[in-house]
Amino acid sequence: MDMSTPMGQGPKMKLVMVGNGMAGVRTLEELLKLAPELYDITVFGAEPHPNYNRILLSPVLAGEQTVDDIILNGADWYSENGIRLHLGQKVVRIDRAAREVETADGTRARYDRLLLATGSTPFILPVAGADLPGVVSFRDIADVDAMVDAAGRYKHAVVIGGGLLGLEAANGLMKRGMDVTVVHIGPWLMERQLDEPAARLLQRSLEEKGMKFLLQKHTAELVAGASGRVTGVRFKDGDAIPADLVVMAVGIRPNTELAESAGLHCNRGIVVNDTMQTFDPRIYSIGECVAHRGVAYGLVAPLFEQAKVCANHLAHYGIGRYQGSATSTKLKVTGVDLFSAGDFMGGEGTETILYSDPIGGVYKKLVIRDDKLVGGVMVGDTVDGAWYFSLLRDGKDIGALRDHLMFGQDHCGNLGHQGINRAAAMTDDMEVCGCNGICKGDIVKAIREKGLFTLEDVRKHTKASSSCGSCTGLVEQILAVTAGGDYSAAPKTKSMCGCTDHTHEAVRAAIREHRLLTIPQAMAFLEWRTPNGCASCRPALNYYLISTWPGEAEDDPQSRFINERAHANIQKDGSYSVIPRMWGGQTTPAELRRIAEVAEKYAVPSVKVTGGQRIDLLGVKKEDLPKIWADLDMPSGHAYGKALRTVKTCVGSEWCRFGTQDSTQMGIDLEKVFYKMWAPHKVKLAVSGCPRNCAEVAIKDVGVIGVDSGWEIYVGGNGGIKTEVAQFLVKVKTPDEVLEYSGAFLQLYREEARYLDRTVHYLERVGLDYVKKKVVDDAASRCALYERLLFALSVERDPWLERAQEGKLKHEFETISA
Repeated sequence: MDMSTPMGQGPKMKLVMVGNGMAGVRTLEELLKLAPELYDITVFGAEPHPNYNRILLSPVLAGEQTVDDIILNGADWYSENGIRLHLGQKVVRIDRAAREVETADGTRARYDRLLLATGSTPFILPVAGADLPGVVSFRDIADVDAMVDAAGRYKHAVVIGGGLLGLEAANGLMKRGMDVTVVHIGPWLMERQLDEPAARLLQRSLEEKGMKFLLQKHTAELVAGASGRVTGVRFKDGDAIPADLVVMAVGIRPNTELAESAGLHCNRGIVVNDTMQTFDPRIYSIGECVAHRGVAYGLVAPLFEQAKVCANHLAHYGIGRYQGSATSTKLKVTGVDLFSAGDFMGGEGTETILYSDPIGGVYKKLVIRDDKLVGGVMVGDTVDGAWYFSLLRDGKDIGALRDHLMFGQDHCGNLGHQGINRAAAMTDDMEVCGCNGICKGDIVKAIREKGLFTLEDVRKHTKASSSCGSCTGLVEQILAVTAGGDYSAAPKTKSMCGCTDHTHEAVRAAIREHRLLTIPQAMAFLEWRTPNGCASCRPALNYYLISTWPGEAEDDPQSRFINERAHANIQKDGSYSVIPRMWGGQTTPAELRRIAEVAEKYAVPSVKVTGGQRIDLLGVKKEDLPKIWADLDMPSGHAYGKALRTVKTCVGSEWCRFGTQDSTQMGIDLEKVFYKMWAPHKVKLAVSGCPRNCAEVAIKDVGVIGVDSGWEIYVGGNGGIKTEVAQFLVKVKTPDEVLEYSGAFLQLYREEARYLDRTVHYLERVGLDYVKKKVVDDAASRCALYERLLFALSVERDPWLERAQEGKLKHEFETISA
């Protein structure tokens, strides 16, 4: 069947595109802007789907989006632009002499210009059993369908490959209820994007969500069961693990088979020049199948740069040149923000600036050579990634910024702390959306020319924020700056996770109004989409249940993070950190002696004083934890928990010549009343005996300052990477009032904040005036809140830790930690 007859009136050049992915269709979009009537266009796609966003396969696997949600160009788009679309048809032959392509079913199409956008194919390990049923790759919608089907019928999944795709596959399968182990040949995860400390921080975060890892493991074979389906993975060291599903995510290879069969020059990809032409000048190629100057790119941004150049030449403009791309990676891997660019490993001739906050989940590393930023990697806080990348890409001299570079653009630019200032300060050529190669100027132009007022409008017209979503906040800021009073902010309420459409507030209301006491009850009543929830919603549900119905709701240990289950902070080397509680930072010789004896008995490698005035035993072995807690015979400092951590104090009027109030005793009283308190996130308190503020109350969730006439209470401070100063709540006269007002505020936060919101985030959402009405202005409301908190604390128990301190928990601990 010959498909060469033009559809339009009069002769047009014939453009045939082989491949229907993101890079190829982006080329057509650019071409249609430049020369909409130049070509009669025919597209062949091997998959049965129109162009879709391959980046978003992960949320489809996780059940957070559907296939329809990730379609970029539906069938209507092709017909509206006069494009013949052949889906499910693989081109198997190119006849360069006749200028014709042919598909497997014999369909043929002639071309004047041919665009090869054949993408890449997943690499399958050459091991025995690789072709067994139950072994899949993670590359297209068919792979996702196979994994979703397996997740509904089987339990154990093994993902081979600890890169981005492997981790996203593992996360999606976990959300589908599978028990997932990631096997990686390298010493750490995502070694192409992260250095070892960053990767260890990411691994710890994922382990807290239930993901398991086997690093530096070499797969020897995939084992088949009696049914012929895969049942396990065996390694070269002799170890084996069960596997009902094996996902190969070990890399991709440029798909050059068709080009090679046509005699085109290929070398680790289809070789192209700076105009994206192959050895045959009538044939162009772009995307993951291409090798340009010896480099094959797998990220979307370089491929879209190629698309612009290719469209420029197909449109006969002849002025575009693709000279390679400086690439950065800004991703959200299973809820963890990551950024890397350039030479982030460093080495001889470079200097490195580091910031590491393992407890807060933040790591930043900047690499400098000759007063220029040449690389960087960040985990947890990536807000300045685009700025760092622009410094790197443009080769700007950062000598004058050197001492302040780590603190980000706001600090270096003296722009204050408002994101809207950050957007306003960006130049038009600064990149906003790395996935789609969209600069600020592109967005501003679209907003002004097309009269855009919403984020969805901007996504539709520019594609900014439509891929991985990590630039969404910055796009909204640019929209707010440009549209001014016409800006329509996106609704701030969103569902808890992909398992449900309900918001945090709706879930809490249902638990309260319908007396739901267990996670299964809540999921059944609220019609959860997934049978077991996920690592995001289970801890939140567990907290909402126990905070709403203290003493009645079932506290599910398996729905807590690993640190709370182990009652210690897991460290990057797999050991643990144990911090016993010291009331208000005050201790005794007997306690110090006991801590020293425990440290010696269990050969604890490091004993450190913390910023919260406690003593930290670092490097504790997992198997020693129950015995250490029993020998310490001290309450837990809850340094691992979403709970009250510490109450920091100065020596106050008892010892200090400037002290106006007994801050130490006030801190002890606060801690002894509130120390069993679970919360949406960690909570830190401080008490200073005078306005000199030696206990740093201004950066605590609740800070108390002694003054001549009583006490001032401040709330909502945060001393993390983004410091937030606490706001004044009220001045009171007596210690009892300090307890009552502080407790009422904490209970309001416990009852209304979303899980994993700090007090500062809660205050940003509801406003300080709202809190004052509930806690300061309304005495009845304040008393009721405080009474509910005291009741919750009176019935709060920690049976696991009690048994650990009694030395009765070795077997249970090993079970939980496993």
